[in-house]
Amino acid sequence: MRRLAGGEVSGSGARLEKLPDQLQENLRLVFVGTAASQRSADLGHYYAHPGNRFWRTIHEVGITPRRYEPHEFPALLKLGIGFTDLCKLGAGMDRLALAFPVDIEAFREKMRRYRPQTIAFTSKKAASLFYRRPTKAVALGRQPPLKDFPVVFVLASPSGAASGHWSVQPWQELADWIGR
Repeated sequence: MRRLAGGEVSGSGARLEKLPDQLQENLRLVFVGTAASQRSADLGHYYAHPGNRFWRTIHEVGITPRRYEPHEFPALLKLGIGFTDLCKLGAGMDRLALAFPVDIEAFREKMRRYRPQTIAFTSKKAASLFYRRPTKAVALGRQPPLKDFPVVFVLASPSGAASGHWSVQPWQELADWIGR
């Protein structure tokens, strides 16, 4: 198996994922995006666009002890933090990325396998795909519990493209929850 540009993996029967999952058993938190941005896919780093608030926000609300850079995302495993996306094959803005399959059942199986304590969707769009309901019907913050599933939070998108809907409040609520 070999890594191709944009984080794709080549090999016999291997899927061409834009960003590999960053998961291990018993994480305290897994961030779940809709799909990689084009820049993230090109660089192979989660939340890599300079206009994305992700790295600044997780430090400011106290999830990480310092501000990490996108290329340092693998180091967050040591802090009990992982990463995945619902759409592993697409990249770019949602209208482009979601032309590729979203496999919710595969995502659920990953979460059951790795058993993180908490998952946080980094946009209402990602949560709407998971819950199979319209984006406007998804509330920010902690969600009602699901049987045999981690605690779920929905966060305001840190993407610069979603600036008009930005709120740090659900991110702070998440930080308070995992820091308890």
